[in-house]
Amino acid sequence: MKLLVACEGKLKRGPELELVQRYEKRLTGSGKAQGITGIRTTELPESRAGDAATRKLQEADAIRAALGDATPFVIFDERGKPLDSRAFAKLIGDAADNGTSQLGLVIGGPDGLDESLRQDAHRIISFGGLTMPHQIVRALVMEQVYRASTILAGHPYHRD
Repeated sequence: MKLLVACEGKLKRGPELELVQRYEKRLTGSGKAQGITGIRTTELPESRAGDAATRKLQEADAIRAALGDATPFVIFDERGKPLDSRAFAKLIGDAADNGTSQLGLVIGGPDGLDESLRQDAHRIISFGGLTMPHQIVRALVMEQVYRASTILAGHPYHRD
């Protein structure tokens, strides 16, 4: 199964990008045995529309286009349901075991995500009620995907 991270905004050079790249590299080495055959990030430009509702709608259209019609996806949003790392690993493992060819991981922009996109999501996951910059969320998502692969492999990286 391939993972597609679709996110609004671009990571500039700096510690956030370095951290994301570190976990992508680790996942490339460890994920294959767990059915994760690759990970790709698509950075989408933030909409420049004049109001938040229009920006969110335009960004939702861009996310859908990046994912493709047949790709189930998970959204990371502070209004979602918190999961522990083992539950997230199970979500990833179940998707791979069920023959999902590609799973989308969606990170919204500063205005959040359009409600229509939230309604179409397979799951909406929260890292807590705090609002965080997309750069930080992206690093958290990559670390949790790597952690999920180690949990599925029985590797001691994750400690309960």
